[in-house]
Amino acid sequence: MGDMTLANSRVLAGASPEAKRAGTRLVVRRWLALLVPAGLLLAWFLATDVLRIFSPNQLPSPGQTLRTALDMIASGDLFRHIGASVGHVLLGFSIGAAIALIAGALVGLSRSVEAVVDPTLQALRNIPSLAWVPFLLLWLGIDEAPKITLIAIGAFFPVYLNLVSGIRQADRKLVEVGYVFGFRSFELVRRIVLPSASPYLLAGLRIGFGQAWLFLVAAELIASTRGLGFMLIDGQNSARPDIMLVSILTLALLGKLSNSALRAVEWWALHWADVFQGR
Repeated sequence: MGDMTLANSRVLAGASPEAKRAGTRLVVRRWLALLVPAGLLLAWFLATDVLRIFSPNQLPSPGQTLRTALDMIASGDLFRHIGASVGHVLLGFSIGAAIALIAGALVGLSRSVEAVVDPTLQALRNIPSLAWVPFLLLWLGIDEAPKITLIAIGAFFPVYLNLVSGIRQADRKLVEVGYVFGFRSFELVRRIVLPSASPYLLAGLRIGFGQAWLFLVAAELIASTRGLGFMLIDGQNSARPDIMLVSILTLALLGKLSNSALRAVEWWALHWADVFQGR
């Protein structure tokens, strides 16, 4: 371990001034990422434990929320709810994204398909998530199917819209070059259109995954006995705001982890792109 630290120190010592500045900025940005959460945690502590602006039945303190979370971890309840919700989100997102890829590709590549399909999809996109619940119960029953379907609906539209926009933003000159080189339709799409659309598609997947978590709570209102959405509603019904906070914070953490994972995939898939990364 000491040898590794010494080696790293030598590498940093031999680095160029530009590399040193870049490394310093990276460290500073990582610490800055903790600034807002730390400020919110401090404000929460002051409002509940010091100034007592909120009573415990309105807003539990950080300590009380942590104790509740530890109790649920010890009993296994929290992991049971997390496992159910993660399963719902992954399956619903996979189905919604897969359908969106097919629909987005067809609409983006064909004006005729767009004229037939897109107006209806744009109308359906504006229907609130809870409006689907009664019909999904009537059509699919009260088992897992309506939950998965509702999450798939939430994930579908961001992926679809971003993919269509990405295809339509492909450089027309590159497409014409492809025709000059004799690319057929499939080869043109694979080698020019889809690479041009990939930044839009990956952004849509990130937004769609976030939407899947948002639709999860509405989905788990449907006759659920487990899941973070159920835990949130159960905490409300039993007047346990500490359980509600544990559910909300867990959803936030899982959403952040999934977004970070997709950002890593996005960076890996688009490392070839010479684009502005911010300063």
